[in-house]
Amino acid sequence: MDLAVETTNIPGLLVVRMPVHADARGWFKENWQREKMTALGLPDFGPVQNNISFNASRGATRGIHTEPWDKYVSLATGRIFGAWVDMREGDSFGETFHLEMDHSVAVFVPRGVGNSYQALEDGTAYTYLVNDHWRPGVTYPALHLGDESAAIPWPIPLDEAEISEKDHHNPRLGEVVAMKPRKTLVIGANGQLGRALAAAFPGCDAATRAELDLADAEAVAAWPWQEYGVVLNAAAWTAVDAAETPEGRVGAWAANATGPATLARLAREHGFTLVHFSSEYVFDGTAPLDPGHTEDEPLSPLAVYAQSKAAGDIAVGLAPRHYVLRTSWVIGEGHNFVRTMAGLAEKGVSPSVVDDQVGRLTFTSELVRATRHLLDSGADWGVYNVSNSGPAMSWREVAQAVFERSGRSAADVTATSTAEYAEGVLAKGNPFAPRPLHSAMCLDKIRATGFEPEDALVALERYLRA
Repeated sequence: MDLAVETTNIPGLLVVRMPVHADARGWFKENWQREKMTALGLPDFGPVQNNISFNASRGATRGIHTEPWDKYVSLATGRIFGAWVDMREGDSFGETFHLEMDHSVAVFVPRGVGNSYQALEDGTAYTYLVNDHWRPGVTYPALHLGDESAAIPWPIPLDEAEISEKDHHNPRLGEVVAMKPRKTLVIGANGQLGRALAAAFPGCDAATRAELDLADAEAVAAWPWQEYGVVLNAAAWTAVDAAETPEGRVGAWAANATGPATLARLAREHGFTLVHFSSEYVFDGTAPLDPGHTEDEPLSPLAVYAQSKAAGDIAVGLAPRHYVLRTSWVIGEGHNFVRTMAGLAEKGVSPSVVDDQVGRLTFTSELVRATRHLLDSGADWGVYNVSNSGPAMSWREVAQAVFERSGRSAADVTATSTAEYAEGVLAKGNPFAPRPLHSAMCLDKIRATGFEPEDALVALERYLRA
């Protein structure tokens, strides 16, 4: 028999049929073979604990427990009748599945699905892998073995079976509180992007730096990471020029590199999906505008901020389930370039704006939409460029577009170069970090997932009307 993975009527509950190699000495099987099994559709669930339940006598029955972790169950000896009930919140709540198992069969049980079995032979050894450590005091739903709505056809009548006192008193399905899905956590919730993400993910937990500082080891250790299925990391040091100072250098590396590395480690330990937001500053801006920077372009950061962001990208890539969204020229609610230009237009000021830095605006609404799309579509893990679409524009052209939509003439915005602007900043004794002159990114990869970025000027019109 070839290795096979079969779906069931309970979403995510999978049956694994394994080849067993037997001779006069006994038998051998590959009970958990990550590479082969994940290739056939079994989740790469990252087991951290292996347990064995020995059942001395036929009829031992262990009752329907709904642990808050994934489980991979199989047998070393004997046979069982296994039964599963979906106890998760949603349309499949109450669905049941059952089958007889010997040592050639295993079952992957997703978090929230109640698991139970009845030993059909003496000396049955039931073994299971789980992807979280058992912790005292953790409670979870359980269901009475004889629940009438589940109607599990136990081969050995329950009044003849060996059942624990606790399982005798488990509730019926109508009394069970369904298990909710793991939550979403937004980190950096007080920034432009963090606020937009928190608003777009109802019911999420949103943490500011004051509530969760990733540089604080005690705060990180105390946080209940096991409760989350998705972590959206919008925390970042974004003061590009201030990162060139001694204090800023430390702050930029702590927020943009060490923090993401901490989250990648936690993602490996707790199995959550990590979504991290990066920057086109990881490139030096020498790529041609057509097609623009691609996801696989070698990193070439110019300054401290850019270097710290590049380090963060590398760190997040070590998380098993991750998305890195590289973006450019972010505009959301709060202080930003578009708001500044709109304010100058209203006040009658005619600014001078650099015309040799070229890229595309990215509105936080577009980043939120792309994040939702990647998570909901199950797109391949990895790095994706995300910005609004349309022709690449200089900062001066963006400012002119804002002025025109504010009732001013585009001619009221004059041109300067990055070098001239930098000279003025440095002359005042302030730090200035080099910028990539070409920031436009190729959007082909995210388009291939079915996501079509909105034109930046269309988004700008709506933003200015709001």
